[in-house]
Amino acid sequence: MEPAASLKLQSPFSLPVDSDDKATEFRPLQISSPHMRAFHLAWLSLFCCFFSTFSIPPLLPVIRDDLKLTETDIGNAGIASFVGSIFSRLAMGPACDLMGPRIASAALSLATAPIIMSASLVTSPTSFILIRFGVGFSLANFVANQFWMTSMFSPSVVGLANGVSAGWANMGAGAAQLVMPQIYYLLISLLGLPLSTAWRVSFLIPGFFQAVTAIMVLAYGQDLPSGSYKDFRKAIGKPKDSFSEMLYNGLTNYRGWILALTYGYCFGSELTTDNIIARYFYDRFGVNLQVAGMIAASVGLANLFSRPMGGALSDKMGRRFGMRGRLWGLWSVQTVAGLLCVLLGRVNSLWGSIAVLCVFSVFVQAASGLTFGVVPFVSKRSLGVIAGMTGSGGTIGAVVTQMLLFSGSRFSLQTSISLMGLMMIICTLPVTFIFFPQWGGMFSSPSCNANSSGPEDYHLLESGSDKKESK
Repeated sequence: MEPAASLKLQSPFSLPVDSDDKATEFRPLQISSPHMRAFHLAWLSLFCCFFSTFSIPPLLPVIRDDLKLTETDIGNAGIASFVGSIFSRLAMGPACDLMGPRIASAALSLATAPIIMSASLVTSPTSFILIRFGVGFSLANFVANQFWMTSMFSPSVVGLANGVSAGWANMGAGAAQLVMPQIYYLLISLLGLPLSTAWRVSFLIPGFFQAVTAIMVLAYGQDLPSGSYKDFRKAIGKPKDSFSEMLYNGLTNYRGWILALTYGYCFGSELTTDNIIARYFYDRFGVNLQVAGMIAASVGLANLFSRPMGGALSDKMGRRFGMRGRLWGLWSVQTVAGLLCVLLGRVNSLWGSIAVLCVFSVFVQAASGLTFGVVPFVSKRSLGVIAGMTGSGGTIGAVVTQMLLFSGSRFSLQTSISLMGLMMIICTLPVTFIFFPQWGGMFSSPSCNANSSGPEDYHLLESGSDKKESK
């Protein structure tokens, strides 16, 4: 429960809010403006970006034969899709800090929608790799998504809001695995299109919906409970930090780097799994394209509940044990996910692999939710930079993993999957070094009063709603 003093008695909002008009309750089945409308616009827009980015992997067996792609070409294309996301996520954080999440998100979606449509024009391995590189830029909308939720929801529920918004959006990857093969076969059976034409026409659909949701964000969303980001800056009469100041404050905060590494081996491992898992089941167990797509879809679709569950767990651990609880929850869940990933590569039966894959998906996605249960508390004035760093860490982790383990024929797919699990376990250990003077760390108590404000401005809000983290 939030302190009574922090709630407005005469509120124009349908949800209870704190002194900054941020909602203290999260009701995902409502569409009330501005809080829940922003939530639905944010997750739906990012859903379409994930769908677009991962609309290619489920059709890879067909594209591979048509374009005569080698294993090296496929690996390089997977790396390219993540490399594009790295740069765009790094830029998206400061963009949100400067212009607000609504305009930043919509502009990127509109800019990248034509790229996925252009997949219908590829004729060579080089053009295929370039398309995957360009489409990957759209995943930077994840940073705007998390920034938007943090701007709309109080610290008591921000972990849950971040988890549900990102989790539902990440289902776009699973939906693409499930839907794209069906679209492909429908175009062949209903319209009689040749095989090489059907897969090309399929990519017009995700690009169209990505553009539509971007227009909806511009037309119906607002950056903050009080209105647009630009109007808010004018109303408070506070000079905003320069780009260089925000960037410096974020980049010199070591907690952001640790969370980026951690996220690289939860969300990064999930991205890598999305990229290779359909091909893994298709090649290793001999299932057909549709069945492989359905199995792979289970990874992304688990985000319906698994990532929100991680966000909710982070909030619950924060209320019960303070920041120490959030950090312990993150470390524990991600370590278990790493162990399950090791096991996934060792299982030799089809149904056993499916079972382990499903449980692994739940834990690795919950770890992502737990990570972004900590991110909002790292820095208030450089929130976008920290979110961008962490988000980019996810794609950097995917790139490194893809390059080391899934490019070429150095390792078998099953061995690479187990090695990815070991990397997850190792790269989660630095969470033990995160320390907040106000709230402590996993093994240490606070070194100063939780109500004090240091130069790094750790607090998400200067209100009673975040003081419970000091326990």
